[in-house]
Amino acid sequence: MDGLLRDKVVVISGIGPGLGRSLAVRSAQAGADVVLASRTRKRLDQVAEEVTALGRRALVVPTDITDADDAAALANRSVEHFGRVDVLINNAFAIPPLADLADTELDAIRAGFETTSIAALRLTTLFAPALAESRGSVLMVNSAVLRHSRRNYGAYKMAKSSLLSLAQSLASELGPQGVRVNSIAPGYIWADSLKWYLGHLAEQRGVSRDVVYEETAASTDLRKLPEPDEIADAALFLISDLARIVTGQCLDVNAGEFHH
Repeated sequence: MDGLLRDKVVVISGIGPGLGRSLAVRSAQAGADVVLASRTRKRLDQVAEEVTALGRRALVVPTDITDADDAAALANRSVEHFGRVDVLINNAFAIPPLADLADTELDAIRAGFETTSIAALRLTTLFAPALAESRGSVLMVNSAVLRHSRRNYGAYKMAKSSLLSLAQSLASELGPQGVRVNSIAPGYIWADSLKWYLGHLAEQRGVSRDVVYEETAASTDLRKLPEPDEIADAALFLISDLARIVTGQCLDVNAGEFHH
């Protein structure tokens, strides 16, 4: 990974303890300086310390990406601080209520769209001039919910499907300026929230978490649940020059749970 993103500037929304953190740390390990954005300052500072410990620069910008002024401030501060932006990773999302569509309030569905796709469009539009100047790229973090229609996931699938359509349309619109737009679609992510959930299921059944893990992983070809760093590495491929001729694509990163 060393040097894959040497001296690039990567902006990441939705910094959290799982994939968001891995995207930032793996980008730094690959040689990039990183702009960290989310609503929680403490979490941003923790990840920033990891980035700087790797010898790269980190800019912390607490941001509510659904707020137009916050989003504009993120774009302005990123360019002013580093003088350039090479990559925008739209990782922030909000999961709507997991219920049948007929039982879900429309305002809750709208809120999912606001964070998942509308905010991603806003950020991409704001960063487009800088990305065109650097001939950079955009990555949308999507979801394996694209690949199934399981009950209770309707509102979530609606929002993520709109994000995929957005990425494809932006690839066509920004391509003539040299800007690539791609997506990744992770499935399970073996991070804190999933670890807690499988542990909860195990406790209810009176079995070990390893048993529930193995049962869950059995739905994948590789018989394992992807870890945040493994998903981040796929992202790094798409935002690096190794994928310089790839745009408008969605890469499934799910250990073979779904084939597309």
